[in-house]
Amino acid sequence: MRNVLAGLAFCAALVPAGAWSQDLSEQELLELFLAQRDAYKAAVEGNTSLTRGLKLVTADDVEIATEAEKTDTAATESATATSESTEVAAAGPATETVVKKTETATLVKMPEDLGVNIRIEFAFDSAALDDAQKPKLSKLCNVMKTADIQLFRIIGHTDASGTDDYNERLSRLRAEEVQRFFVNDCGIEASRLEAVGLGERFLLENADPKSDENRRVEFQALS
Repeated sequence: MRNVLAGLAFCAALVPAGAWSQDLSEQELLELFLAQRDAYKAAVEGNTSLTRGLKLVTADDVEIATEAEKTDTAATESATATSESTEVAAAGPATETVVKKTETATLVKMPEDLGVNIRIEFAFDSAALDDAQKPKLSKLCNVMKTADIQLFRIIGHTDASGTDDYNERLSRLRAEEVQRFFVNDCGIEASRLEAVGLGERFLLENADPKSDENRRVEFQALS
């Protein structure tokens, strides 16, 4: 497992297993996102009295993906997590994914009461976004599109099957799939979204590292 700096290990579960947010109303989701944004700003500014328990931690070798307008009309190449066959939906025609690898990245440990955790299910060894999952994303889209928030982070996670490198790439591809859905299907501005893959770093089900519960995507409002 890649080295994660002091404090990161305690981020293994942002919420208890089963504590998902898909049953919340759009207003409740909006209020959580706004609270996340304000707590994150307080943490960045060092105003600990207003962070509501949110903590900033650092990790190494994190790849952050953004969507940008394509510079040519070439078809998007199919992406795979490894040389093995892994389903990944192609990007829409308007954008292409730009990935930047950072030596260290600031990650957010979100307290349970501020977490927005929607269970987006992916099949084993796959980053393809199933049509059955899109209604969950459409609800989020309605909220994120109109919220007074400049940047959302979409975080992909895997279970503990496979190697570290494979899991981190697969989790980023899953986050990118959600990101592309928001941009190409929902019309959210690409500049407001970034996708991060953390692999098995933040397991939700520590007692069962290979549990389906660990394959998920999380959402955070950062500014």
